[in-house]
Amino acid sequence: MTLRAALLAASLFAAPALAQDAIRIGVEAGPTSLDPHFASLITNIAFSRHVFQPLMEQDHRQDLRPAVATSMRAVDALTWEVTLDPRARFHDGAAVTADDIAFTIARAGDVPNSPSSFRYATRPIAGVEAVDATTIRIRTAQPTPLLPNFLALVMVVSRRHGEGATTADYNSGRAMVGTGPFRHVSWQPGSPVVMERNPAFHGVAPAFARAEFRPIANAGARVAALQAGDVDLIEIVPPDHFARFRADPQRFAVAESPSNRLIFLTLDSDREDSPFVRGKDGARIANPLRDARVRRALSLGINRDALVSRILQGQALAAGDLGPPGYFGTSPDLTPPPFDPEAARRLLAEAGWAQGFAVQVNGPNDRFVNDEQVVQAIAQMWTRLGLAATVETRTRAVWLSEAAQLRYSVNLAGFSPNPEVLGMLETQIHSWDTALGLGTANRGRFSNAEVDALIQRARTTIDDGERRALTQQATRLALRDQTALIPLYFQVNTWAMRRGFSYEARTDEMTLAFSAGRAPR
Repeated sequence: MTLRAALLAASLFAAPALAQDAIRIGVEAGPTSLDPHFASLITNIAFSRHVFQPLMEQDHRQDLRPAVATSMRAVDALTWEVTLDPRARFHDGAAVTADDIAFTIARAGDVPNSPSSFRYATRPIAGVEAVDATTIRIRTAQPTPLLPNFLALVMVVSRRHGEGATTADYNSGRAMVGTGPFRHVSWQPGSPVVMERNPAFHGVAPAFARAEFRPIANAGARVAALQAGDVDLIEIVPPDHFARFRADPQRFAVAESPSNRLIFLTLDSDREDSPFVRGKDGARIANPLRDARVRRALSLGINRDALVSRILQGQALAAGDLGPPGYFGTSPDLTPPPFDPEAARRLLAEAGWAQGFAVQVNGPNDRFVNDEQVVQAIAQMWTRLGLAATVETRTRAVWLSEAAQLRYSVNLAGFSPNPEVLGMLETQIHSWDTALGLGTANRGRFSNAEVDALIQRARTTIDDGERRALTQQATRLALRDQTALIPLYFQVNTWAMRRGFSYEARTDEMTLAFSAGRAPR
């Protein structure tokens, strides 16, 4: 046999082995940047977690487990003691030090041009000090019970490689030196993210030596790619296709998990003249959404069970609270509001709107499962109340930008509190307050001094029982009495894969290569 023939034969036998040691994952979107501190977005954080790690990380149920640190405990109300894992090493072999942690905390909330800063996570920290080689103490300006979970989304970076590094340096791969289970290989915006297993990783080794994430925005195209064998695993599976994959175990497998992402409606309860609220004749009117009775009526006019069963084909859970059942801070008595159009009409009449008004419902058409159909269904339900309800949806990028500019009167939104209901109260319900860093995603600009006071007390209460009670009290007041926003349902996270692959379904929506494994064929 000639050398050329031998090499060809070797490559033919090696190719299947290589393919079996790799996984190709079809995702809805790639990262907007590889800089782990550029944007506090679930998608970006998920990609960062492959190359980098936080101090403590959240598992598939969002319970904390060791990562760079083996433990993080409160010494007193203002001090957290962190024990670093001496086995944790950056990809260049250097140990993780207190100096790296201090550098990470200083950098994370101060990245130029960040569209969604991690400052909320690092703002409470007043200082970081080394006790010994593996022990550090983090001091806060005020009691911060959620600090371990805030920092679970902040990836630890090396001062040696990160000092002076720009977001562009991370995007190019030059600064992509972490402690995570994978090493960066390649990425360009709009192209696959490629990574290889870190042989020196101090934790559980990933099942696959190579992972490739392919961005496929269209859900139908992701399904087609899986069916054709072009990818091994996909996320965010359309409900009808999910059922088909589950019914075909000879070729496919599925995984699902309840999500903590609440899908809800924001309501402009602040402006006297709201952009998409008018009289039925098109004339400007005093904004009826400022009246809690009107907001309550709109909530009662939505048939949540119909949304779940018909639009989402059962892949959701109707909501009346800010977190799913069992989530820390939820209230068993905050069940989904009943569908009661008669009560809704009475409330509208009581508020002086018996003849209704015109309102446009806005939302995305490519962000949440069947989001455009959900918006259309809600508008139809409100039309039956006597409103002149219309719909306008946008692509994700346009929708995000316009929502942030407060250009909507009613908007379909989604948010995942981390990991308590308090996280939802702080960002979505508390009055807009840049000084405190609260209400940062309060697109309806709801404001209530009593609710704010309860939230501020809860966020500085270390005792779990007391914090839970304050959270429940604030939520009841905001939702039951004021209808600060309209909770609709909690999503169900879904994945589908080729037979022979497995995936540990997660509540946080993240698609992680190290959560994938092999299954018996």
